[in-house]
Amino acid sequence: MHHNISNNHSFIVTKLATNNITTTNMNFFSLIFFLLQHVHIFELTIATAMFIALRAWRSKRHHGLPIWPILGMLPSLLYGITTNLYEWLSEVLIRQNGTFTFQGPWFASLDCVLTSDPRNLEYLLKTKFSSFPKGRFFRYTLRDLLGNGIFNADKEAWQRQRKTVSLEFHSTMFRNLTAESLLELVHKRLLPLLESCVNKSRVIDLQDVLLRLTFDNVCMIAFGVDPGCSQPHLPDIPFATAFEDATETSMRRFITPVWMWKFMRHLNVGVEKRLKESIEKVDEFAESVIMTRKKELALQHDKSDLLTVFMRLKDENGMAYSDKFLRDICVNFILAGRDTSSVALSWFFWLLHMNPQVEEKILAEICRVVLSQREGLKKEEVVVGSCLAFRPEEIKKMDYLHAALSEALRLYPSVPVDHKEVVEDVTFPDGTVLLKGTKVIYSIYTMGRMESIWGKDCKEFKPERWLRENGHFMSESAYKFTAFNGGPRLCLGKDFAYYQMKYAAASIIFRYRVKVLENHPVVPKLALTLYMKHGLKVNLQRRDAAEIDKYFKV
Repeated sequence: MHHNISNNHSFIVTKLATNNITTTNMNFFSLIFFLLQHVHIFELTIATAMFIALRAWRSKRHHGLPIWPILGMLPSLLYGITTNLYEWLSEVLIRQNGTFTFQGPWFASLDCVLTSDPRNLEYLLKTKFSSFPKGRFFRYTLRDLLGNGIFNADKEAWQRQRKTVSLEFHSTMFRNLTAESLLELVHKRLLPLLESCVNKSRVIDLQDVLLRLTFDNVCMIAFGVDPGCSQPHLPDIPFATAFEDATETSMRRFITPVWMWKFMRHLNVGVEKRLKESIEKVDEFAESVIMTRKKELALQHDKSDLLTVFMRLKDENGMAYSDKFLRDICVNFILAGRDTSSVALSWFFWLLHMNPQVEEKILAEICRVVLSQREGLKKEEVVVGSCLAFRPEEIKKMDYLHAALSEALRLYPSVPVDHKEVVEDVTFPDGTVLLKGTKVIYSIYTMGRMESIWGKDCKEFKPERWLRENGHFMSESAYKFTAFNGGPRLCLGKDFAYYQMKYAAASIIFRYRVKVLENHPVVPKLALTLYMKHGLKVNLQRRDAAEIDKYFKV
């Protein structure tokens, strides 16, 4: 019996050992099979990823940017947005000799042709103007903010507005109003504000101050109202902040899939909620201006501003223009008259800070022009008299200042990029084929940085490139210098903008040195106009009599 128990025990031990060995062998082979299978998948994944990456980077050589499956060139665009979009775009365009086709994801509406070639710009802005309207995509994207105003209109709607504005801008009354309003704003608001900052050694945001000045100026000229935004105590004006937010958020629609921002707008969430709130504040201001003007006209008050002119006109059906259309008129001309000049002046003063020799030449010119235009004027009267007001004919003769402002606009155009949409199949002069419906974006910012247009010193701030040998200002082709657009859409307010900028700049430079704070970040904001993202924080230093005196020759 004992013997049987021993045999059974040996049998059980042997059986267990055999089972353990078998299990171990099975686990080992399963592990080997598992590793072989997944290593194969891992290697295949690595090989596929490398193939896609290499193909994408090879496509960069031919198309300007890597083209990724499904996403297209979107990853590169996102990188550009996180850095400096305009510099990034310029690098790509210059590398591609001025034109390239952006291919976005299949689920977005980002496909377009980008160009900075002067031949192409002349073709789309003048030669084939009728084939390149703003287009349905552009108008729809900005309709919430700009409505059917002149900057967002095409065809007959655009022509009617432009004709009316052109007649008004070229009238003697408008020019007189421009000079008078600017004189009042500069001497009763801007200069007292700057003098207060000097006395208190206070740092100011010069971009904000200039935005306030040009806002009041355009409202006085275009609408006959004075918002008081530039008063020395810098009152809080909700409209100004709302308008800047609205232009920034509207610009972001162009780099967001249409279905996405439309969905966000429908739900009233995210940036679309912010845009709606900003536009409501903009509308409140415009509606108050319109209502005030209607009451004044009902009382037979004689007005000659742009808004009143439109109120007295009839539309194509013989009816008075609606309040909605008058609102669009207000918003579009605020965008034109407020943002463009003030933004240009902000970059101008930053460039002067970086190039003090240019500032010295401007100051010398101001003194020379004033003395030459005012017979019998003693230099002591000018040096001591800080209330000196420049005359229109003196501003006109400041050629070097005109050149310096043009040079600032060349490098930092107030509208850095613009949009068109082709309505028929055409071919650009550089050979690029455009099919009907293609969106075209032309980069004015890039043009100022192209050696093929401006030479090897294109990135230098050099006002002399705009002067003839006799020192007089020399304009350039609108298709080389497109800061004021070109062709039939050439900016009607170009002369007004130059006068406004020259008068404000001369008045400041004659009295103060503008010093940007050390290490203050200066980068552009992504918006419809080229705002400085962090403003322009400056200190002002009053010029003394001895400093001015050396520029007078008696």
